[in-house]
Amino acid sequence: MAHPCRILISTGEVSGDLQGSLLITALQTQAQQAQLELEIVALGGNRMAAAGAQLLGNTLSLGSVGLMESLRYVWPSLRLQRQVRQYLQTHPPDLVVLIDYAGVNLPMGRYLKRHFNVPILYYIAPQAWVVSNPTKATRQVVDLVDEVIAIFPREAQHFSENGASVTWVGHPLVDRMQQAPTREAARSQLGIPETQTAIALVPASRQQEIDYLLPTICAAARQIQTQSPQVHFWIPVSLDQYRPTILKAVEDYGLRATLTSESQLTLAAADVAIVKSGTVNLEAALLGIPQVVLYRLHPFSYWIFRHVLRYDIPFICPVNLVTGQLTVPELLQEQATPERVVAATLSLLKPQGRQQVLEGYEHLRKLLGEAGSVQRAAGRIVTYLINSEATACGVSE
Repeated sequence: MAHPCRILISTGEVSGDLQGSLLITALQTQAQQAQLELEIVALGGNRMAAAGAQLLGNTLSLGSVGLMESLRYVWPSLRLQRQVRQYLQTHPPDLVVLIDYAGVNLPMGRYLKRHFNVPILYYIAPQAWVVSNPTKATRQVVDLVDEVIAIFPREAQHFSENGASVTWVGHPLVDRMQQAPTREAARSQLGIPETQTAIALVPASRQQEIDYLLPTICAAARQIQTQSPQVHFWIPVSLDQYRPTILKAVEDYGLRATLTSESQLTLAAADVAIVKSGTVNLEAALLGIPQVVLYRLHPFSYWIFRHVLRYDIPFICPVNLVTGQLTVPELLQEQATPERVVAATLSLLKPQGRQQVLEGYEHLRKLLGEAGSVQRAAGRIVTYLINSEATACGVSE
């Protein structure tokens, strides 16, 4: 008798958990239309669990960027991978979906390829396409997967040119923004007067960002409120474990700030945002919020990237990477000083600076595709389940 189709979805960090949860919901819709029974097991977080996945491990706090930054997560990641492998030996998957999270997903994918004759799809592949010399990382993905389900046009082009089967579906945030609150609704819900200047501070979804970015962002905020007494800061907290540290920083720097648990709502209400680099930059752009983007690594990690690996990344912010130009100001490493953050922020509070960014956002929106991307991605995955000769799962009665 046929068993439900078991899909393993593997991702990490806050953004991966969000993308995974959206995909799970879409998969359930697509599977129902195809009369296919699904069982979804996952490495991810609370959002994926709430969407219906059985979590094999919570990976929200195990993400990092950089060599030194990743050391603290080596043993927890290896232990988690071992637990997952033990589970899969008695509960083999019918299909595997990897989402970003290259440090874990690439080695796990190689293990799955060796031991299970099932389709492996990469949804939101590692961003090898943004680096000028990405041969090794690109090759690893191409050799591993049956298909790359791409969300960026340049991502699709890059992996296609390097031999992968690719489907471009567009960016899932376009779907999510369909239900985003208006500026007026967001400010009303947060109790922000129309006359108040609201600045969103988005420092972290990783521990290393708390360590390297939070002090710079708070120092910049203190300078801004000295120059503009009408300013109030709003800080969405991505993980509860960061709340005590952020609260202490707010007190230490004497900021007029309120912490929230709703990133989208906070961004929608803001006049401008000071943001770490990541998916949140695209979210702010789709909401029409001017932003200053900054990022820092451990100095040794940055030196290795630049001088040993010789990575030459034109931009760090996804908005600029997609548009191929400096749509929003970004500050990397030694350029990410409080003074530079302040200057860029105050510029965006002026009509000319704001308008220039908003015009760039119009170009970005055209490059992110039409709504329905998550359903298109889920459709590709379900098609693989139905067509795969190795799939032993069946159609519901």
